[in-house]
Amino acid sequence: METSSQTNKRYLSILMVAGIILLAFNLRPAITGVGPIIGIIREDLAISNGLAGFLTSLPLLAFAFMSPLAPRIANKASNEKALLYGLLILLVGIWIRSTSLIALLFIGTALIGVGIAIINVLLPSLIKSSFPAKVGLMTGVYTTSMSMFAATASGVSVPLTVSLDLGWQWSLTSWSILTVAGIIVWSIVIKLRSKTQEQQLMEPKRGKLMRSPIAWQVTVFMGLQSFVFYVTISWLAEILISHGYSASTAGWYVAYMQFIGLPATFFTPVIAGRIPNQQPLVVIFGLCGAIGYALLYFDPGMIGTSIAVTLIGLMLGSSISLALALLGLRTTTAKQAAELSGMAQSFGYLLAAVGPIAIGFLFDITHSWKPSIVTITILTLVMISFGLGASRNKNVLEE
Repeated sequence: METSSQTNKRYLSILMVAGIILLAFNLRPAITGVGPIIGIIREDLAISNGLAGFLTSLPLLAFAFMSPLAPRIANKASNEKALLYGLLILLVGIWIRSTSLIALLFIGTALIGVGIAIINVLLPSLIKSSFPAKVGLMTGVYTTSMSMFAATASGVSVPLTVSLDLGWQWSLTSWSILTVAGIIVWSIVIKLRSKTQEQQLMEPKRGKLMRSPIAWQVTVFMGLQSFVFYVTISWLAEILISHGYSASTAGWYVAYMQFIGLPATFFTPVIAGRIPNQQPLVVIFGLCGAIGYALLYFDPGMIGTSIAVTLIGLMLGSSISLALALLGLRTTTAKQAAELSGMAQSFGYLLAAVGPIAIGFLFDITHSWKPSIVTITILTLVMISFGLGASRNKNVLEE
């Protein structure tokens, strides 16, 4: 017969899983919902392509700034409370961003980045400490949940904005419903857990980590896959529009790209957790992406475009989940996972932040998307090389 303590523990575990999934739901819609309607926002506010790209890059700059600070916030409060703080900051950012004032638009976007950064960094550590034997499985669960709602946001942002006549402001505000749900569930989790159960982290000691080749390979791999992901989310719709597709069709292609990658998002970390060397995964998904981007260069028609977007989706889905899984697989403790997560997401997203801006300016200069596609294809190949190093069977800090 199950004791009261065992019942409470099982109930708490279920709530923890639900809380992690809701956290994952909130990690991308506030960002991916912008790409398909970025042209509408640009025209409404009369801003350039470069400044519109900065709107997508700003959260990444916030990621870079906040990522090394997130473990310290968790050390002062607890992992769980720090995650709740991230949700609260995200909620405020979503509400502030949804105005017609350019200054508040960018301030709110920055706050969105701060809130998501805290969650981004601490989730791998939470999984490492709460589910140490199921790092791959739980990483698959939360990255798939994250990607699913990222894709949904891309797909419905144009219909919400245009078909339902909500305008881009209310379209972006609607995603705060997920944030409120996450706040409610995570507040219950915190209330049920005693202080001794809350996962507090030691103060990060990053000196040794920054001298680790594996840590840097994980970091650059994280940065390059993020660079490619956010550039694609930001500008794929515009690239397809330049090929003659409507804004709505282009938006659904962006959504399809993310949905088709969901199986890869789930199974990649599950497989990665069962094999010591993940290099074959890197080669397979990396080449898929490189071929997909190369196809887009030739404006291959609907069938060719569908194949290209499918290959790109498989690569993006697999690479993000593997990058996040490596934060746990290349470390031995939750503390190390938090340190590596902070480092990888700080330096990594700083690298990624230049992506949408650079590609936006490149288009402004060349008035063609072909140079941008070539750039993305080359960087995908570079990402493969760093992924091969990061996926070796070695830990960042060998005993």
